[in-house]
Amino acid sequence: MTQTCKRHVPLGLRGRLLGTMALAAAWAVGFAGIAPSALAVDAQSKQWYLEPMHAQEMWKTTTGEGIKVAVIDSGVNPLTPSLKGQVLKGFDASGTHGDEHDDYDGHGTTMAELIAGTGKGGGLQGLAPGAKIIPFRIADTDRQHEKSVNAHDIRDAIRFAVDADAQIISMSFGSDFSTTEEREAVKYAQSKGKLLFSGVGNNAKKGNKEQFPASYPQVVGIAATDSSGKASTYSQHGGSVDLAAPGDGIPIWCDSKFEKYCDSNGGTSQATAITSASAALIWSAHPDWTANQVLSVLFDTAGRGDWEKGTLSNYLGHGIIRPAVNILKGKGTPGAPDVNPLTKEKTSDSTASPAASASASSQPQKKDKAADAAMAGSSNEKDDDSQLGLILGGVAVVLVLGGGAFALVRKRRTA
Repeated sequence: MTQTCKRHVPLGLRGRLLGTMALAAAWAVGFAGIAPSALAVDAQSKQWYLEPMHAQEMWKTTTGEGIKVAVIDSGVNPLTPSLKGQVLKGFDASGTHGDEHDDYDGHGTTMAELIAGTGKGGGLQGLAPGAKIIPFRIADTDRQHEKSVNAHDIRDAIRFAVDADAQIISMSFGSDFSTTEEREAVKYAQSKGKLLFSGVGNNAKKGNKEQFPASYPQVVGIAATDSSGKASTYSQHGGSVDLAAPGDGIPIWCDSKFEKYCDSNGGTSQATAITSASAALIWSAHPDWTANQVLSVLFDTAGRGDWEKGTLSNYLGHGIIRPAVNILKGKGTPGAPDVNPLTKEKTSDSTASPAASASASSQPQKKDKAADAAMAGSSNEKDDDSQLGLILGGVAVVLVLGGGAFALVRKRRTA
């Protein structure tokens, strides 16, 4: 069963929309169980993207140290072997029993491990093991039915994440519906120089309806790919997609008991976490950059084969993330520190100090050069760079499957 992005139904709509919105598999995953003693082999060996992304080589330069990532999800268990010492105090916005360190289904803990896990004890290895996690717990669809919950948990979680000095906000959940409160919270986060990522959803074959928060103009929407670089069959497509990242076949904690990892077909949840970790690596390597500059480099260095300059794929956005192109080769145009590469609008100047606050309250960068990918250069340079990330045996396939994948230069990113 394919793991899906969490379906968070706004509380005001829960009663009458339950039949159409509830997803039995919302955050649940079904896999074959494995013995705890086999965690290292069976979990880490299935993180197939670490080697082609050149994680070990990047860690010689940066591990994401100095960067805090807010994980808005089901909570984060700080006591798994891979997360000991990695999780800070956060906030429970759900309004239910427990706190942000009580993960009620294992989803948030998995996302945190994919971002900043150390891999100790056979746990999942994070792509940015030097980063720290700030957990913010919200309620999922099932809990919304069973319990009294906070109607504005996403809004509150985003605002608390901003005020907790998280530089990056990772949101592996989605809803068919937007709210004014959430929209304003997202704008607030951007005004404070934060970088927001969210999965575009896993229902490509079931309506492909745009998801929020991924579809807010200030949020970077993340699609999922398989190991060949093809857009995952479940990954939603359209104007919400800004980047793509590995999503298929990545293990996840089976449930809230944290007894074992399970196999998973994947999801845009995992892709979102891995993108957040990639941003943490780049930001840590360039602590004086703003959020806009980090995002511009993610766009600029994304793997996109020989796509025509200035075009965007409805399936992969700017392309597949390749932080190693920047970290190992120094490529990528950061652009203007105060221009948002999503909306192309100027953002307010940061009032924080350069290195500590440029990570926390960075100003978005310009994306004018985003189409000048590291792959656009001499043929030798292309071949060389193509070894620095997940490259794109699947780009041609995406063109076939997607039909008009490049026909649309999207206009959704208007604030």
